[in-house]
Amino acid sequence: MAIVDVTVIPIGTESPSVSSYVADLHRILKEYEEKGEIRFQLTPMNTIIEGDLPVLFQVIQEIHESPFQQGIKRVATNIRIDDRRDKNSTMEGKLSSVQRRLEQ
Repeated sequence: MAIVDVTVIPIGTESPSVSSYVADLHRILKEYEEKGEIRFQLTPMNTIIEGDLPVLFQVIQEIHESPFQQGIKRVATNIRIDDRRDKNSTMEGKLSSVQRRLEQ
């Protein structure tokens, strides 16, 4: 199981607000989540997605394409992948590990 940090940036929008584009991306993510293929979390600056790496690549491609389908001519997508293979890693597990150390 891998965790990705992804930010999709539509370039050349009519307004400085991109929340409508983010909402469209999250509709796509919700479909994958409802099928049990991923879990995701919206943050103020990005989205964290958890799942099997091949599925995550598929999801990233689909959300990268979404602004183009709305008429945007340029999209920059930043991706950071945490793929730990010696043990199962989850979003909550990573946070819990840090929290335990803070409480020591």
